[in-house]
Amino acid sequence: MLSKNKTYIRKKIVVTFFACVLAFLLLGGRLVYLMVFQSEYYMEQAKNLHERERNIKAARGRIIEATGTVLADNRTVCTISVIHNQITQPETVVSVLSKELGLSEEYVTKRVKKYSSIEKIKSNVDKETGDRIREYDLDGVKVDEDYKRYYPYDSLASKVLGFTGGDNQGIIGLEVIYEEYLKGKEGTILTVTDAKGVEIAEAGEERVEPINGNDLYVSLDVNIQSYATQLAYQAMETKQADSVSILVMNPQNGEIMAMVNVPEFNLNDPYTLPEGGLEPANEKEKQNALNQMWRNGCINDTYEPGSTFKIVTAAAGLESKAVSVSDQFSCPGFIVVEDRKIRCHKVGGHGAEDFVHGIMNSCNPVFVTVGLRIGVDRYYDYFKKFGLLTKTGVDLPGEAATIMHKKENIGEVELATISFGQSFQITPIQLATTASAIINGGNRVTPHFGVKVVDAQGETIDTLKYPVKQNIVSAETSETMRYLLEQVVENGSGKNGYVEGYRVGGKTATSQTLPRGSGKYISSFLGFAPADDPQVLAVAIINNPQGMYYGGQIAAPIVRQLFENILPYLERMDYNDKG
Repeated sequence: MLSKNKTYIRKKIVVTFFACVLAFLLLGGRLVYLMVFQSEYYMEQAKNLHERERNIKAARGRIIEATGTVLADNRTVCTISVIHNQITQPETVVSVLSKELGLSEEYVTKRVKKYSSIEKIKSNVDKETGDRIREYDLDGVKVDEDYKRYYPYDSLASKVLGFTGGDNQGIIGLEVIYEEYLKGKEGTILTVTDAKGVEIAEAGEERVEPINGNDLYVSLDVNIQSYATQLAYQAMETKQADSVSILVMNPQNGEIMAMVNVPEFNLNDPYTLPEGGLEPANEKEKQNALNQMWRNGCINDTYEPGSTFKIVTAAAGLESKAVSVSDQFSCPGFIVVEDRKIRCHKVGGHGAEDFVHGIMNSCNPVFVTVGLRIGVDRYYDYFKKFGLLTKTGVDLPGEAATIMHKKENIGEVELATISFGQSFQITPIQLATTASAIINGGNRVTPHFGVKVVDAQGETIDTLKYPVKQNIVSAETSETMRYLLEQVVENGSGKNGYVEGYRVGGKTATSQTLPRGSGKYISSFLGFAPADDPQVLAVAIINNPQGMYYGGQIAAPIVRQLFENILPYLERMDYNDKG
C-alpha cells in the first residue's frame, strides 16, 4: 500500500513539473511575441497615452478680384482649451476664463472638470484677448493661434463670395465651389506628458506646420461691383421694390465683372437677419429665413423674362429663314391664336411695320407671327440648340434649371406666348449667357468668376478654363441681331438705355409675376456695348416696383447710368493692360 502511494506521488510530481514547464514555455512565448513581434504596436499605444495633439488651422487662400483687391482674407484669432490633468489652480482658471471670454462660470467649470485629453472652451477669440489669457501663464490652459475668415468690404458681392463656417470651410458661393483650392492643410502640435497627464517641459513639443490654402483670382471688378450695387440700392429705394439684381459680364469669354442681388447681407455677420422682418418662431423658421437671405437671385431664381426673350425668337426666326429684316407686318393691337386674343402693349396697335420696327416697338403680334412661322418642332430645336434646356455651368452653387413645357404639350397658344417670353421661366444668368451667344458671333460661353489659382509663392498652379459651344447662330445672324438691337436703343423702346458717345444695343421687358392679375411686375433691360463689337453686357431686373413699372422707363436708365461710368473705365483698363 505504501509503495502504491509513493508511485502515485512521484507521478503527480512529474505531471506538475511538466505542467509548470509548459506554462513557463507558454508564458515565455507570449512575452517573446509581445516584446518582439508586437513591440511597435505597444510602443505606439504607450506613446499615445503620453502625448497630447492639438490642430493648427491653415490660413485659407484669399479671393482676389480683377484689379488685385483682396475680397476675402484672414484674421488671426485664438482657440482656448484646457487639459484637466495639468490644471493646478482650477478656481483661478474658471475665474479668468469666464471673465475674459464672457462665459458663465458654470459653463467653464463643467469643461475644466471634464477628464479628457483636451477640452475646447472657445474658438474664434480675438488675438488681443488670447494674448491676455496667455499672460496669466495658467497651468493646463492652452492658447492656440488660429485663423478666421474676414471680408474687408462686409456686404459687397456677399451672395457671390459666400462665407465660411466655424470650421473654416466654405458654406455658400465661391467659398464652397473652390473649397479644394482655398482650404489648405491643417498642422499639429504634439506635447509629451507623464503618467498623470502633466506636460514634461524637458521634452518640448513637436510641430507639423500647416500648409496654407491657395489664392483664387476672380473676374469680379470691385469698382464695377460697387457702382452696380449703389445703383441697385437706389432703384430699390426709389421704386420701393422687393429686390433688384444687376449682372455684368463679358459676352466674348463669359467673365462676370459684377453680380449684384440687393438686399445683400454682411459676410462678417452672416447669421444675423435684417432688421424690420418678422421674428422667426423657431430654429427651422430662422434657417429658412437665412436661406432666403443668402439666395443669389441671378442664378438661384427663375422668372418669366418677357420681351427680353424676343432676342431669342428673333435669332431663331432669322436663322431658320422664317423672317427677314424687310418682312412686313400689321399690328391692330392684338393677334388671335386659336381661341385666344393676345394683346400688344400698345392698345391701338402699331399698324404697318417691318421686322426692324417690330423689334424696335417690341410688338407682340409680330413676334407671335414669327414664332408660328418657325413652328413648334423647329422652335423647340432652337430652344435646345441655344442651350436653354441645360444649365449654364456658372461656378456658383445651386443654379436653377429652365422651367419649360414638354415639347408634346406645346400647342399654338403656348408657342405664341413663348415667342414673347411668357409661360416659361429661366434664370437671369441663362438670359445673359444666351444673349451673349447671339451677339458675339454665335459662341455660347460659360459664365464664370474663377480665373486662376496661385500658391503662396505667387506661382500660378491652375489657369481655369471653361467650355465654349460654337455656332449657336451664324455670324450673319449675329451681325443682324446686333444691328436690330442697336436700333431698339437708338430709336425704339430702349432709348433710355442710350449712352452719349457709345453704340449701345439692348432690349426692354415688362412681365407680370404669377399668378396673373396680382398687380406685381418685373421690369428689366438687357444692354450691351459697343453694339458692333460687344465687350460688356448688362442685365438689370427690378422685382415688384411700385408706381411706374415699365422696363424701358425704370430698368433701361439703370444700365445707361452703369454704362456711362464703366465704359470709360473699361477703356482705360484696356489701355493700361495693352500699354
